[in-house]
Amino acid sequence: MFFLMGVTQKREDLDFIQMVTCDVCGAYGRYDVYVIYSVLTLFFLPVWKWNRRYYVETSCCHSLYELDSEVGRGIENGTVTMIQEDDLVLIRGNRSSYKKCGYCGYETEEDFDYCPKCGNRF
Repeated sequence: MFFLMGVTQKREDLDFIQMVTCDVCGAYGRYDVYVIYSVLTLFFLPVWKWNRRYYVETSCCHSLYELDSEVGRGIENGTVTMIQEDDLVLIRGNRSSYKKCGYCGYETEEDFDYCPKCGNRF
């Protein structure tokens, strides 16, 4: 008898849009919400899902937050329409890797002291 089964980790993007002013970089962006879970497959069909974790990534600087699981389930079910600041725990903030010139507006992730476009100090 031939028996196929496996355990993998999956990511599923949730259909949720919330525009915010980012606390990390100060830019205007949106929250992208997704869930990561482990799944047992039997003959390539998902049988059992467990270890669900919900995450929020900002579109501006790609800072990553872990979302409260109850709020995440509410978003997945369509009952939650807004994410509050108390529902998020910062995992990775990208403020240090992002620079914007105050004179010309040039944006870079490099560690320059002076703007490569206009020559002014960052």
